[in-house]
Amino acid sequence: MTDIIQLLPDAIANQIAAGEVVQRPASVVKELLENAIDAKAQNIQLIVKEAGKVLIQVIDDGTGMSITDARMSFERHATSKIRTSDDLFKIKTMGFRGEALASIAAVAQVEMRTRREGDELGILLKIEASDLKAQENIAAPKGTNILVKNLFYNVPARRNFLKSNPIEMRHIIDEFQRVALAHPEVGFSLHHNEAEVYSLPEGKLSRRIVDLFGKQYREQLGLCQEETPFVNISGYIGKPTSAKKTRGEQFFFANNRFIKHHYLHHAVLSVFDGLIPEGTHPFYVLFIEIDPIHIDINVHPTKTEIKFDDERSVYAIVQAAVRRAVNAYNLSPSIDFDAAVNINFGFSDPSFLQNPTKFTDTVRQNPPDRLPNEKANLSNWSKLYEGLNVDFENQPRRAENTSIEAKSWNFHWENTNLPTFEAETETEQAVITFQSKANRSDKPEDAENQEYSERSCYQIHNRFIVSQSKEGLLLIDQKAAYERILFDKYQQTLEKRNGFSQQLLFPKSVIFNPADFHLITEIKDEIEGLGFLFEVNADNHELIIQGVPSDMQDENEQNILEGLVEQIKFFASDLKISQREKLARSFAKRSASTYLSKLSSPEMNMLIDQVLASSNPQHSPSGEPILKTISLEQLAGLLK
Repeated sequence: MTDIIQLLPDAIANQIAAGEVVQRPASVVKELLENAIDAKAQNIQLIVKEAGKVLIQVIDDGTGMSITDARMSFERHATSKIRTSDDLFKIKTMGFRGEALASIAAVAQVEMRTRREGDELGILLKIEASDLKAQENIAAPKGTNILVKNLFYNVPARRNFLKSNPIEMRHIIDEFQRVALAHPEVGFSLHHNEAEVYSLPEGKLSRRIVDLFGKQYREQLGLCQEETPFVNISGYIGKPTSAKKTRGEQFFFANNRFIKHHYLHHAVLSVFDGLIPEGTHPFYVLFIEIDPIHIDINVHPTKTEIKFDDERSVYAIVQAAVRRAVNAYNLSPSIDFDAAVNINFGFSDPSFLQNPTKFTDTVRQNPPDRLPNEKANLSNWSKLYEGLNVDFENQPRRAENTSIEAKSWNFHWENTNLPTFEAETETEQAVITFQSKANRSDKPEDAENQEYSERSCYQIHNRFIVSQSKEGLLLIDQKAAYERILFDKYQQTLEKRNGFSQQLLFPKSVIFNPADFHLITEIKDEIEGLGFLFEVNADNHELIIQGVPSDMQDENEQNILEGLVEQIKFFASDLKISQREKLARSFAKRSASTYLSKLSSPEMNMLIDQVLASSNPQHSPSGEPILKTISLEQLAGLLK
């Protein structure tokens, strides 16, 4: 019987390893940037085309490599970082496994140019699918220049799983930011499709934060520092007022390596609990310096997850450091217990507190001073009514000292309008009508009243609507219902591109981080189709909002766009739906939460009619159930 187990060829083994190390273009960017850092480079350039699908190029001025080292760097498990197994527990370099370049060369076309400082000539290597195509001596500057072309060209199935360019570029920017934050002493630059995204000179960490995220961070940073024999904490935290609805600006570094650690993230959030609105996220860049023997970084292919041998101690130290920073820089609201916060009439005699009668008499005899505008209001308020004679008790009264001969003013309400004022004069009757958006309805008044009178609705905690149905009881999730209605509406708007916009009196400037800014500019046309009007300032990653959808609830424009970006990120991984549907889902889910308010009986009935007439009355676009019918038998069973 023949043997069936055999050793895989190197090319196939490298492709298998690439599946863990190289998941997307951002993975290549991370590995190449970390290699440049390990080579002690002082200036690093990252050049990207088509979000890394066509080209990823990293140029550094590091130590460079010899001919032998350059060839060996593309072999599996070839590394200069470790020698023995003990070295795994005292790693201070970014890379150590020796798999990155071999994995990249297995799924791309790679060119490397490198030269050491003492060598006259450098070397050029060309590798495709782990196969060496060319090797020659060339003139090259000191350092390494590596190009990765046509990623996954020989694995089309993997290439098909890549997301759109904006999504992939956002991941590249995330990796770039992490490496750049960890090493502010190194100069970095990033170019995408011939356009400069970042140019970061070497400097302090605070300067690097401002250069990466915007000038508005200059006044929002508080120094965080704590030194103990076990671990040292340093970095910056943002003021509570700078908290955003979008995630992505929370950074932990362990020995200058970016890590994701939910336990330590909770330590920071526990300090900000009560200082920031619910659903927002604080900014922080925190560095943990610890003896490598106390951590294990070899637990995940991406090396972003690590284990501490004493997580509780690290948690307590991080929490204490953040709390001290919040208190030291007055980032949290304070209460002055020496001041009378309830009332202050300017009296300093403590006897008032012991003699209430004396206090009352003194206030009556010496009333507190009023502001100048308050004094003017006392004498001028009556002028508001000059020329008018309003009688709410239907008693006609002749206006005195006025040229208007009004017999009476009558007030009456209409179902779809605000009060209508009618002035009856001897010669004519003037009617002034004010439209009300809150009571808007497309149905005739009689038909509406007749239909609404047949259905009784009740609202529970502004969240659920209960109505009687033929089968029993109808329970409706108000948020999910609005999400379905808004989704249908936004889909039609995006399809016809007929969204109405309401001009802002003063344009509003909103600054995003580069990743989110890139995402918004890529779908600018679709967002404008909803009714947004804005200009793009690429230099500062700024949007100048000039108009918003006319039917949008009164809300901060920045919060709306940040929430929209967060929802777009959430739906980005779904490959089954189109970009237009993703945007409609995102905006509908973002807007539906603003409709959780108290509804009148006609509004509840109208909501029920609209959701029953929607494209899918049973489920929201997210798949959540909208309504449920509870039969009479089920109701009886609940009572039994």
